Amino acid sequence: MGDASLFSDTFTVTDINAQKYDRVARLTAHNEGGETTITLDVNSELFPCQNGDRLQILLASTLSIDGSKDDGKGWRDIGMGESSMADGYDYVCHGKIYRFEEGDDENIKVFVSFGGLLLYMEGPYKNLTPLRIDYVYLCMKK
Repeated sequence: MGDASLFSDTFTVTDINAQKYDRVARLTAHNEGGETTITLDVNSELFPCQNGDRLQILLASTLSIDGSKDDGKGWRDIGMGESSMADGYDYVCHGKIYRFEEGDDENIKVFVSFGGLLLYMEGPYKNLTPLRIDYVYLCMKK
């Protein structure tokens, strides 16, 4: 057991591109300090966004509140009445971290696939290093 949170921050949407695919928008956003940027594909029907929206983003190793492992059951298999970290968010995905790229001395790039919807993050090494795992949950709300 432990803390499941790997990364948490608030981002402001600066650009939205919804022209390439139906029901998918590619968001570009930066955090409050401007040191971390993300490019994220989202289902625009489930989670519509506009420029200037502030998004709270959490990346976690599990959705169990106590930080325990999922024991092979998916986040949709959580029983009725059983609470999880997903309860406090509007948009939840499970994905695979498939690539890291070392940037300059202080930055790192992280690439995650959520069943074809992609997340690209670039930011300080010290903030993104905890993401050196195989699978991650993305939890997001406005």
